[in-house]
Amino acid sequence: MPMTIDHAFRWWAMEHPDRDMIVSNGERVSYAAFNRWVGRVAAMFVDRGFVPGDRTVICAENSTEWVVAMLASIRAGGMSAGVSTKLVKSELDWLVQDYTPRVLVTDEANAPKVARAPAVLIDCAEIAALRQGEDRDVRLALKDEDITIIVTTSGSTARPKGVMFTNRAICEHNMWQLVSDPLTGPYRRLLVAPMSTSAGTMPFLHTLLSGGTAFLESRFDAAEALRLITEEGVNFVTGAPIFFQRMADLPEFDAADVRHLDIAHTGGATVVQPLLEKWAAKGVLLRQMFGQTESGGTGVINARHHALSRPEMCGGMMMFTDVAVMDADGNMLPPGEQGEIVLRGPGMMAGYWNNPAATAEAICDGWLHTGDLGVLDELGLVRMVDRMKDIIISGGLNISAAEVERVILELGVEEVAVIAARDDKFGEVPMAVVFGSVPETEQLIAHCCEHLSNFKVPRYLIRSEEPLPRLASGKISKPALRALYGGDKPLPERVR
Repeated sequence: MPMTIDHAFRWWAMEHPDRDMIVSNGERVSYAAFNRWVGRVAAMFVDRGFVPGDRTVICAENSTEWVVAMLASIRAGGMSAGVSTKLVKSELDWLVQDYTPRVLVTDEANAPKVARAPAVLIDCAEIAALRQGEDRDVRLALKDEDITIIVTTSGSTARPKGVMFTNRAICEHNMWQLVSDPLTGPYRRLLVAPMSTSAGTMPFLHTLLSGGTAFLESRFDAAEALRLITEEGVNFVTGAPIFFQRMADLPEFDAADVRHLDIAHTGGATVVQPLLEKWAAKGVLLRQMFGQTESGGTGVINARHHALSRPEMCGGMMMFTDVAVMDADGNMLPPGEQGEIVLRGPGMMAGYWNNPAATAEAICDGWLHTGDLGVLDELGLVRMVDRMKDIIISGGLNISAAEVERVILELGVEEVAVIAARDDKFGEVPMAVVFGSVPETEQLIAHCCEHLSNFKVPRYLIRSEEPLPRLASGKISKPALRALYGGDKPLPERVR
């Protein structure tokens, strides 16, 4: 059975040629027109030397051209790897060297970062120009188990990892969600996350595989998001709680009709009761989900009948998906005991690009080890407790504390630990606690700005007069530092 993304795409273009596939920046593209556009771009890739198995790296802002490039790469038998536009040149250089792309797609704003990349550079404007023209196409015998997507994630290490997915994994993940969490109307999904993330790529592909319409935005704007829900009939939204809070805070929210919003998934933080109740009063259930890039973005989702009575839970066993909590020795733990959350089911990654050791560590005996601490309740529902992997989630973007620490250590600092500091706008921002030969604040921040994306640069700096607390294993004790400086403790003076 040809369970491939391109096969499903071609079928929908034939079955519903005039249906909107994507709506972005006020422009609408039908399935038939989108299919022809992807064919022209795939043919251009082949003209430039692209062969099956090659990689396409995309470094551009959200746009229709972004997704055309991704699907053209897949159609030509290759792998598409998006990278964040927030990365600085040194970060991009490392990723390009790791992925060794044949084609690198960029836009005007990001072209200077990749100008000297050893790849065929294609500007989004060139892709846009192929929206019309003579029909051309590429037809290959694509396979279910072909790697088609690589999602770049910071993970918990000092270097990003490429999470690989096959055609089959993505198709099965979509079918799993359609069956286990169905919509009552046509699939119309709002996409605001960067396409380089699993929160952007996977929802778009799910929309395509479902024959739905993707409303792709360059960024989240609360007023525009609410307008799309009410005027365009958007019925599927996934986002951090702060997204739903900003929409609820709008003066027009009280009069907005959002009853058709069938699915409103949220994660990364607990939904506060007043926000939950405000949306519930309008007929919308905000439901916690748990997952990570390695699980296709979504792992388990809280059921509708638990959304109000157990809002802090992230779901339990679902059709074809198991969730469990495991101790350090690999033993399954009973309800009430804290351990690592593990998952198995459709949509799991095939592994990490060029990193078999990390793959073997993450997937053991068919279980994906998430690196997150959790507890099961008596119903088998899981509640996330903390992040073993030490990720800071700032405005919905993941920041690896280890990556920031690595950059600061380059300055000769003896000890550094990066933890999350609360922030009204972004939820969390990085705070660096340093000890030893620490340079002037301006020098430290300037060094971070040179080697890290802006959102990863510490906003707070604490100079400890004592060596940082350590665990029995010798590692710096992040829990102790959070107890000293996190939570409701007064924040130091902001340095950025």
